[in-house]
Amino acid sequence: MKTKSIASLLLTTALTFAATGAAFAQDKTVKIGALSDQSGLYADLGGPGSTLAAQMAVEDSGLAAKGWKIDIISGDHQNKPDIGTAIARQWFDVEKVDIIVDVPNSGVALAVNNVIKEKNGVYINSGAATSDLSNAQCSPNTVHWTYDTYMLAHTTGQALVKAGGDTWFFLTADYAFGAALERDTSAVVTANGGKVVGGVKHPLNTPDFSSFLLQAQASKAKIIGLANAGGDTTNTIKQAAEFGIGKGGQKLAALLLFLTDVKAIGLETAQGLNFTETFYWDMNDQTRAFSKRFAAKMKNSAPPTMVQAGVYAGVRHYLKALEALGGNSHDGAKIVEKMKSMPTEDDLFGKGEIQPNGRTIHNAYLFEVKKPSESKGPWDFYKLVGTVPGDQAFTPLSESKCALLKK
Repeated sequence: MKTKSIASLLLTTALTFAATGAAFAQDKTVKIGALSDQSGLYADLGGPGSTLAAQMAVEDSGLAAKGWKIDIISGDHQNKPDIGTAIARQWFDVEKVDIIVDVPNSGVALAVNNVIKEKNGVYINSGAATSDLSNAQCSPNTVHWTYDTYMLAHTTGQALVKAGGDTWFFLTADYAFGAALERDTSAVVTANGGKVVGGVKHPLNTPDFSSFLLQAQASKAKIIGLANAGGDTTNTIKQAAEFGIGKGGQKLAALLLFLTDVKAIGLETAQGLNFTETFYWDMNDQTRAFSKRFAAKMKNSAPPTMVQAGVYAGVRHYLKALEALGGNSHDGAKIVEKMKSMPTEDDLFGKGEIQPNGRTIHNAYLFEVKKPSESKGPWDFYKLVGTVPGDQAFTPLSESKCALLKK
């Protein structure tokens, strides 16, 4: 009787596991949350365009025709960590979201990172810059897709130092992103024999940069490093031109510059700026074809920024992983583990990989803003200066502070 009872128990257990596996294999429902700045200084580089990019990734995956039901919702974190985390909790607890994407603003991104780990969701961040997402604050649930402060420092920053820009003054956004970008760039400057002579911090979304620019001008530094982004960067560059800073021999280093920023500044003022991106709409036939489809759906007919391109590529890779798994287990850490095991490849970033710390590796490109006479169209802004292979652009695993690497 005892032997029979054990056999019955084993059979029941096996059937339970089989039923669970069958249910998982049949679960083809996914809910994606695009969390961004929908109306503030980062709305143009992410915002509605990032939601569109996620929608296009779902459409291009072809999973709907295979019986999958994939929904997308969007939210506005207003560049406030408390609002971002509240939306994230609401989405996981009530809306049953599986994955959150985009999330520009490093302060919001780091706060949301903790919520997603707690809820065991999936997090593909394309919008935030802080390299801490794949270093000190890495998570088994997080993939950092498009760019980060380490990459910006070791491409734009390093190139400017090697070109003779050996004294720096930083004009820095006073929150997590600005601090990380100044930290990483300062390390590159000093490692290459340069010197940081000073710096000043400004509040996020500042309309008047005059007092900060006067301090930078008075420093006599060869390079004024802009550790800010979006509307703050465009306002800084416009006002620097009014002050005649470039004519005085100092050079602005736009450490993070987006296509939409150049549009807002105008080629007359932005020409000659050097910067780094990992995607540009006019790189090749594949990027041009995607960008043409994207622009046709945008109200302002704008091609995608690298953040929006990263949302598309990240969601495509996520959906490839779910299809390879045969269904959605709703177990974020396991799904991210599967994503890391698969090479990344898409028309926008080419071939790459996701490292164990969650950092996606792909090429980075040094660009210079064209002169007005060189531009042949409304969004023809960049000329390629050089290519930095992914394994040289991002933090080497040997230098990463990610705790996941110690397991």
